[in-house]
Amino acid sequence: MSLTKPFLSCPRQIVIAAGLAVVAYPLFEARAADLYESEAAAIPPSENFDKGRFGGIRQKLSDWNVMVGAGAIYAPKFEGSDEFEIVPIPMISATFGDRVTVDPGGLSIDVLAAKGFKLTAKGGYELGGGRDEDDSSHLKGLGDIDAGAVVGTKLSYEWGPMELYASIDKTIGGSDGLLGQVGANVSHNYDRFIFSAGASATFADDNHMESYFGVTAAQSARSGLRQYEASAGLKRFDIEASVTYMATEHWVIRGQAGVGFLTGDAKDSPIVQNDVQPSAMLMVGYKF
Repeated sequence: MSLTKPFLSCPRQIVIAAGLAVVAYPLFEARAADLYESEAAAIPPSENFDKGRFGGIRQKLSDWNVMVGAGAIYAPKFEGSDEFEIVPIPMISATFGDRVTVDPGGLSIDVLAAKGFKLTAKGGYELGGGRDEDDSSHLKGLGDIDAGAVVGTKLSYEWGPMELYASIDKTIGGSDGLLGQVGANVSHNYDRFIFSAGASATFADDNHMESYFGVTAAQSARSGLRQYEASAGLKRFDIEASVTYMATEHWVIRGQAGVGFLTGDAKDSPIVQNDVQPSAMLMVGYKF
């Protein structure tokens, strides 16, 4: 399931990120200023001191493009599962200057941006990573996979409404795996709506594949699953579509649906119950 997209980086777009979800939509900065003036005017005169203090804080949050929100995602319990669960996804993100973004996944820095190209370096924690054998009876005996720190880089190119990208992420701890992804996104603005769609392919090294899809002799004895060795290669394809609605100058609502298709050694693993992995997400965010 690939729901991770570029972080907030320009005045035209906001990103809602919770490791699993991202939202982009145009800002209505002028109307946001009008709304703030209305809020300030509504505060009683006895609260003038607090109003001034609040105004300064709010301006700083606005300068940093702070976004907060919450939502839920309906997705398989683990990669390859045929059981689903609803997972809440809190969100907070902020951008400092034109290049630095902080969100629940960590820190990203746009180190180069020119002629439509952008090179981003990132570091943080593997949100949504790891796996607990208690997540499903099917995983009993396989043991847990810890989440770890992540460092990576991404190269993207914007051409009108389309973005092409390639990324590499290295997990430190946990699976100690390496993931690569190539993909494309396209979007269309209509009034207060943004319609978008994307497709991607994910590659993984031996460490990642063996951790999540391999079954050792010891694991086979404990779980009853046949022994299996998973090698590096193409892991999955993903397609997704979303609709984002700017309800007011500050409030945004995002709905997204996608489906992933496990392939290669991942698809053939005895851990995988279903190689088709659909998901859906709904999120509400507030931009200061």
